[in-house]
Amino acid sequence: MRRRRSIRVRSAWLVLGVAVVVLISGLWPVYVRPQVDVPMKADAIVVLGGAHDGREKLALRLASEGYAPRVLLSDPYENSALVNRICHSRYSFEVTCFDPSPRTTRGEGRELAELAAAQGWRRVIVITFTPHISRARYILGKCWDGEVLMVDPRPHLSVVRWAYDYVYQSVGYVKAFFEDC
Repeated sequence: MRRRRSIRVRSAWLVLGVAVVVLISGLWPVYVRPQVDVPMKADAIVVLGGAHDGREKLALRLASEGYAPRVLLSDPYENSALVNRICHSRYSFEVTCFDPSPRTTRGEGRELAELAAAQGWRRVIVITFTPHISRARYILGKCWDGEVLMVDPRPHLSVVRWAYDYVYQSVGYVKAFFEDC
């Protein structure tokens, strides 16, 4: 009896281990190695909210190199010294900060669609971090049919953060599937 139970427990652990490996392997190209685009001339650079992981700096650098005449910075933060400094500084290009409604990628997509329609934009560069790229592309594509070039500042993420983002982004995909823009 005890031996049978031991075999069942080991079998359950083996099945669970195989399921985890399959899940991680299957989602690897979605979260760890998503499609990233080469920046090209665009109408705007859009920085999605999230960790201050270099995305703001990358956007400012790309704009200063002439990839776009404006940077749109999502500002869903209550008080971010970095974002406040960027939003209130002078640059050789336009910087517009906005508080998305709702304060999600969906809200950022709505803002993008509204501004793009009003100003006749056809292509934007969007900057977010690696695990969010595929889901952001999906959500923004539901909101706007223009060309979206996804660019990544490639921040270093810990194993714990990768595990968290596998779960978080997967839940976000399920939610986004059932939502319109």
